Amino acid sequence: MSFLGVDASLTGRKWVGPGVEVERATQVLLQQTELPQAVCQVLARRGVSAAEAEQFLSPSLRDLLPDPRSLRDMEKAATRFLAAVKARQRIAVFADYDVDGGSSAALLLVWLRDMGCQATLYVPDRIDEGYGPNDEAMAALAAKHDLIICVDCGTLSHGPIAAAVGADVIVLDHHLGAETLPDAVAVVNPNRQDEDGALAHLCAAGVVFLMLVEAGRQLREAGTKGPDLMALLDLVALATVADVAPLIGVNRAFVRQGLRVMARRDRVGLAALADIARMDTAPASYHLGFLLGPRINAGGRIGQADLGARLLSTNDPHEAAALAERLDTLNTERRDVENAVRAVALDQAEARGFDAPLVWASGAGWHPGVVGIVASRLKEASNRPSIVIGFEDGIGKGSGRSVSGIDLGAPIQRLAAEGLLIKGGGHKMAAGLTVAEDKLDAAMARLAELLEKQGAHLAGAADLRLDGMLMPAAATVELAEQVEQAGPFGAGAPAPRYVFADMQIRFAKRVGESHLKISFGDGGGAGTKLDAIAFGAFDGPLGPALENHGGARFHLAGRLDINSWRGRQTVQLRLEDAAPA
Repeated sequence: MSFLGVDASLTGRKWVGPGVEVERATQVLLQQTELPQAVCQVLARRGVSAAEAEQFLSPSLRDLLPDPRSLRDMEKAATRFLAAVKARQRIAVFADYDVDGGSSAALLLVWLRDMGCQATLYVPDRIDEGYGPNDEAMAALAAKHDLIICVDCGTLSHGPIAAAVGADVIVLDHHLGAETLPDAVAVVNPNRQDEDGALAHLCAAGVVFLMLVEAGRQLREAGTKGPDLMALLDLVALATVADVAPLIGVNRAFVRQGLRVMARRDRVGLAALADIARMDTAPASYHLGFLLGPRINAGGRIGQADLGARLLSTNDPHEAAALAERLDTLNTERRDVENAVRAVALDQAEARGFDAPLVWASGAGWHPGVVGIVASRLKEASNRPSIVIGFEDGIGKGSGRSVSGIDLGAPIQRLAAEGLLIKGGGHKMAAGLTVAEDKLDAAMARLAELLEKQGAHLAGAADLRLDGMLMPAAATVELAEQVEQAGPFGAGAPAPRYVFADMQIRFAKRVGESHLKISFGDGGGAGTKLDAIAFGAFDGPLGPALENHGGARFHLAGRLDINSWRGRQTVQLRLEDAAPA
């Protein structure tokens, strides 16, 4: 049964309230703990009992950090890494060009610098070289280095790793592995096929951090002390959120404690980027995913691939300021490129139909750096796995995003094995591919067939899950702070979403190209009013309907944010959906 009778909201979604079991569990928690109701609601939804509540609300690495040696090859990787450090061998770090790759590289570069070692950073160009190691780059690095560490890539790079003649290679990755592994000294990856999957939720930076934990253990056993690992958690938190890793298990501790480290502003690159992004509050998961992450990614998308890793690893404030400014400029350019591709891709995919198991679009000259973001937009619009491909000289480079419960990485890997793709891989929720233009239709038809077997064609518009109703007067800073206790929120751990029922819109204004700012209340001019921001509202029907409300009343749904301005804190609703009252 729909919540407030909303079967089709302005964005076409059915509203679903908390189930009876969640409401019962909330009452039990209220009786057995002294926690606020808002916190109990979140705990109940996550299946946390009263006995588990204290540990859940204070996730610590002491309690949640797994033994690094539970991952295959971990001991070998750390031993070879430390041997290179001790012998002052020449080390190269080969990193992916996204936030996870940049953060992973920075973890190693900063750790090595603290140990008095310098390493070479190599990040491939997205357009000229594509994702992951390639034969030419690996051979060139091997000619001048003794050890190459591939981070956030390398698990499927059999040929390029074989090309690294004369150097040892360590792979620290999290992408889905194939039946065979490349011939490296160590391949540490929780998503290897011979792993049990207990740590499959780690991003690459999480894997790198665990390797540094193991290295620290080996140093201690040898009577030596290594660098302070806790000071590196800001990088792990950033990568975990930006790579949309589920916030479960040790990832919760990584993010919670990493945000505290970030708030100290010790890392000059992140401090410079926060300033240029006008972050004026203590960092939260939202800032990592929507303010810092996109700017760091911009270098790899449409600029110089190594800018993000350099920003995150520098200890020079002047270099940090220059890099942050460059990335901010590139991010603005990225938005313009993305908007142009998105408009055409949406039209093309919609004409093909949003009810198929796979939604896809392709075009000549589409920038490879934005196809992943546009695929995300298609996925949000259709609630289907989505692929967007840009072609140049008959070769298409594409990116895909999936929906909950549908594995996209495995079928794409299968297509590559069947010869329909030049190459392809990834994980359940995101994947990349390269395809010849003459095999495009056959590849997409086969992928749709494999996704249909998983039930990808059955979902309607995604239900909007709601946690309860609030009145504007109840939406206080205190309530928002109480809710934050149950965080961090993000992938796999959504923040509570509340409905303000039967509201009157008192003010509505378009902000920028596609955002909407409103204020609303529950009565005439005298009652409590609340401000709200709806990002991307004019990309769909939500913005126009609320801007031109004509005095109509609406149910408004979203999440609470705390706004800080000149030392004053207020609550704002991050509006996600609405329905006529």
